[in-house]
Amino acid sequence: MHVTKHEHACLRLEREGKTLIIDPGTFTLPLNDLHNVVAVVLTHEHPDHWTSQHLSRILETFPNIPIYGPEGVVRAAAGFDIREVSPGDKVEAGPFVLEFFGGRHAVIHESIPVIDNVGVLVDGEFYYPGDSYTVPKGADVKLLAAPVGAPWLKIGDAIDFVFAVKPRRVFSTHDMTLSQAGLSMGRERLTWAAEQNGGEFVALDPGDSTDI
Repeated sequence: MHVTKHEHACLRLEREGKTLIIDPGTFTLPLNDLHNVVAVVLTHEHPDHWTSQHLSRILETFPNIPIYGPEGVVRAAAGFDIREVSPGDKVEAGPFVLEFFGGRHAVIHESIPVIDNVGVLVDGEFYYPGDSYTVPKGADVKLLAAPVGAPWLKIGDAIDFVFAVKPRRVFSTHDMTLSQAGLSMGRERLTWAAEQNGGEFVALDPGDSTDI
């Protein structure tokens, strides 16, 4: 599997000539050079994880592909045909097997309602939690996309999340809210966390890729 990090929380996964897109939102530049997109996953309804413009552009070229998201996304993206998924669901999209975990967004503040959120495990080896610290129990995660900067995120909790998942490799995502200094500091902390369980950190900037 070939994994490309785009701006903020957007990810592109490619396998057997097919493409899966995850969380194209407001901080993500238009996705060009897409090939054989078979599905889109939206982990939750916040605009930094999806926009109607991104979905419309993708669907213009790849009509009728499934878009998966939790109940909150179904409501927020009412103009699109969203296929509702919940924790425990497993679906196939082209060569990809998607398993969903969690159910709720991390708490930002007690004054802000907690919304639906699903983490997605792809082919049992790549995991992205959306805006949560949900651990995919029982999975042997080869590559983890770990959020590193957000209003709901404390770096100590991000370290504990990497401890709990025990990935073989990890890279940081959800990072457009950080300065370069803040991003560097967050990456250093995740590097240390990964190494405690024999894993390694991979530094990916927007447009960079790695393989599983």
